[in-house]
Formats: sequence, structure tokens, C-alpha cells
Amino acid sequence: MKLIVGLGNYGEKYTNTRHNVGFIILEHLAQTHNTQFKDEKKFKGQVAELELNGEKTLLLKPLTFMNLSGESVRLVTDFYKINTKDITVIHDDLDFEVGVVKTQFARSSAGHNGVQSIIDNLGTNEFNRVRVGIGKPENEEEKENYVLRKLSKEELESIKYLVSGI
Repeated sequence: MKLIVGLGNYGEKYTNTRHNVGFIILEHLAQTHNTQFKDEKKFKGQVAELELNGEKTLLLKPLTFMNLSGESVRLVTDFYKINTKDITVIHDDLDFEVGVVKTQFARSSAGHNGVQSIIDNLGTNEFNRVRVGIGKPENEEEKENYVLRKLSKEELESIKYLVSGI
């Protein structure tokens, strides 16, 4: 079994914001595969199930806030006995322009609090990461506000396009 985690913040005010790229991609992936997310209180998240490349795959949107995402990931991982090498975490990254993607395995959090929470809760960094570019604010002090800004329609389509081949 594989687990794909999309990082974001739950709630209407965070919908389609830069920080919610992980949620956006998972929602589009679920829609593409005709499946829906269900609230799973025992996992502190929403889960959808599908088959990818002939293998059962769970999609997880943690409903904790971003900085506590690891709690939800740990609950799912323990329950289903998922090897951390079978986990992929999709998250926003300020280091790349919108729509640029970089994949990595067993790397540090690079300052991303959601990823650090997962590392802390799993006790390892041995999982896959998909870093999705959201651009960078002009002013370094603007980071917090910038990640909570809504994506433009064009940026949103560019990000959804990333899922089209999966």
C-alpha cells in the first residue's frame, strides 16, 4: 500500500491558497480517479482510496494545521503498517516558480514546518517529497502573508496540470 499526503490547512479561508498546494493536487487527483475524500477522525484527516499503477493507494489530507501534519501521517502509517519509503508528501515550496516540481527522497525539511512535523512524528526522513513551486514574494518579510494568498486562475490551472498524467 502507498500513501500520498498533501499538505495544507483545512478551512474555507485557505482554499486555493499557495500553502494549500498539497490539498489542491490531491483533490484534483481524487476527482480524476472518481473517488471522494471521507472524514476520518481516527486519522485526524480526510482519506480517499484509489488504485495507482495496480497498487492500492491512500490519499491523505491532514486536518491538523500544517505544522502538526505529522500527527495525522503517523496515525495512518501505524494503522495500515505503511513503510515510510511508500509515503509521498506533496507540499508548497518558495524556492521554485509556480508549477515547477522537484522530487526528493530522505532529505531535511528545508525549513518547511509541515515536513518537519512528519519527520518528527515518523522518526525518519526516509519518505518521498514532491516540492511544488509557489513562487517567492518580493520582500522576504512577506513570506507568511504570501503563502496564504490565493493562487490566480492561471497558477491554479498550472498546478492542476501536474496531476494530468497520473
